[in-house]
Amino acid sequence: MKKPSAINKTAWEYRAYEFWNQRDGSPADKVKEIMADPGASLKKHQYLFKEVAGKKIANLCGSNGRKAVPLALLGADVTVFDISEANRRYALELAACAGTEIEYIVGDIYEIDVNTYQHQFDVLYLEGGILHYFHDLEAFMAILFTLLKPGGKLILSDYHPVKHCINQESHYIPRYFDQDTYEEQIAYQSHFDSAEQIDLPKVLLRHYTMSEIVNTVIRSGFTLAQLDEHRGWKGENIPWEFTIVATT
Repeated sequence: MKKPSAINKTAWEYRAYEFWNQRDGSPADKVKEIMADPGASLKKHQYLFKEVAGKKIANLCGSNGRKAVPLALLGADVTVFDISEANRRYALELAACAGTEIEYIVGDIYEIDVNTYQHQFDVLYLEGGILHYFHDLEAFMAILFTLLKPGGKLILSDYHPVKHCINQESHYIPRYFDQDTYEEQIAYQSHFDSAEQIDLPKVLLRHYTMSEIVNTVIRSGFTLAQLDEHRGWKGENIPWEFTIVATT
C-alpha cells in the first residue's frame, strides 16, 4: 500500500465506527430510516437508480453502507470497496439489520484485483467527497473503466472544486489551481470534543480542478453523458457538489 493510502487508512479506522454511531445512530436505528424509503436514501441521485433490480453495482469508497444497503434493498447486487475496517463493521451490521446482504471488500482501491473484477459491474457509484483521497487520478479512473461492463455506467458525485476555495465566511481562498498534497483534519474530527481531537490522525489530500476531473474521465475511455452542478446544502447560490454520469 502506498504511503498516502496508508495514512488515510489509519485515519479512517480511528474511532470511525464510534463516529457513525454518534452521527447516524446505531445500525439498528439507522436502518429504520432507510427501510421506510430506500430510494430516498439516495437523495438527489435516486432518479438514476429507478431500475436496479438484478444489476451489479460497485459502491467505491462506500463508507458505512448508507448507500449500499438501500441499493441492496432495491434489488441490486452490491459490492462495496473501501479502505476502512471500521466502516465495514458498521455497513455489515446495517445490512444485517435490514435483512439484506452486501459484499464488502476492504483494501486500497489502487490495489483492486482487476483480474477478478474486470468488466463485472453494470454501475459504479461514487459519492460523498472521495476524489481528494486519490493522488493519481489517471490511475484511479483507469481502474474504474476496467471494472465496468461494456455499456456500463459511472455515477460520480463529489465536492465541487470551487468548494475547496471558499471558507466558512464565504470568502474566496486563491488556491483553485494548487496541485500540492497536504495534511488535513479528518472529516469527522469536529464530532469529538476538543481534548479528543488532539489524538485524531490527519488525512492526506490532493484537490483537482473541474477540467482535470472531466478530462481524466474522457481520456480514460468513458463517454461523458451528463455533468450537473449542485447548490450548497442549504440552497446557497454556490456550486457545492457536482455529478458526472458517463458510460463505457
